Amino acid sequence: MLVCLYPLYGSKTHKLVFLIHTVFSGMAFLIVSGISKYENGHLTIDNVSFTQNQFQNIAIAGETGSGKTTILKMIAGLVQPDAGEIRFEEKRVKGPYEKLLPGHQDIAYLSQHFELRNNYFVHEILDYANRLSPQEAGNIFAVCRIGQLLSRRTDQLSGGERQRIALAKLLIESPKLLLLDEPFSNLDIIHRNIIKQVIKDIGENLKLSCIMVSHDAEDMLAWADTIIIMKDGKIIQQNVPAEIYHHPVNEYCAALFGEFNLVGRENDKKLFLRPEDILLTTEEKSMFKGVVKDIQFHGSYSIADIESDKQLLKVFVQDKKIKPGDVVYLALRGSPNWYF
Repeated sequence: MLVCLYPLYGSKTHKLVFLIHTVFSGMAFLIVSGISKYENGHLTIDNVSFTQNQFQNIAIAGETGSGKTTILKMIAGLVQPDAGEIRFEEKRVKGPYEKLLPGHQDIAYLSQHFELRNNYFVHEILDYANRLSPQEAGNIFAVCRIGQLLSRRTDQLSGGERQRIALAKLLIESPKLLLLDEPFSNLDIIHRNIIKQVIKDIGENLKLSCIMVSHDAEDMLAWADTIIIMKDGKIIQQNVPAEIYHHPVNEYCAALFGEFNLVGRENDKKLFLRPEDILLTTEEKSMFKGVVKDIQFHGSYSIADIESDKQLLKVFVQDKKIKPGDVVYLALRGSPNWYF
């Protein structure tokens, strides 16, 4: 299985390496090869390349404006690349400059700004798009948790319910690849948890390949097989979630997935530690001594700000007796060895 990224920087050698690895690993389900995009005279997507195998879940992360949504739209055939190409099941995906009706019949894109027609019954919206038998459609309605909504009108739905209807409408058109753009944004915790389970079930029960854009670190780490990190239109890291979390290539990548510490120096580099890599311990076993400055409660755990040797450390704590002003002793969990 090919999950590695080979960036194309305009070099024929890099392109050749990318193609050789694709060939020897078997033809990928989706190949994004050297795509670039200019918007308002600015380069917003800069020579991006990656592959996706069938049934592989890919998450794309990055700050606002890093190019995540534009990449999804280019894969869906809704935005025309200015350079490079996208191949889906060995055929080039055509952009809107090449088709009267933009889009690809086997690639479904759920936008952040999805729309449903008002004053229609839900079953009318779905019947119009349906390509499936009643049993197959019923299975999708069950996966999307919308069976109880079919007799409702679209203007009687909550935002989370409307999103699941829009998703079901895409799924009954039998796509092979599903693109999800910030599916958890603007949802309350109840509907957020429902859509999380729906997306999980889509992969497991419907055997559908997915690419998801999200700002939520927890969602991506738990769901994705591979995470791609974007900055200024470029891919700066791609790997499995555990490697992305524990071995980010820089502070930008580290910050996207939670709190972290940079401690001490070795050969002009600092040791990278997540809050859970530092333990409260006894004085005899300690490597650091510090004073608790603040504690942020997160439910089942807390994050303490501990000042040690004029540096503020973020430390994972479960001791409910710890309070600001306490002197504490710290040690490292295992032997962390990741430096910036």
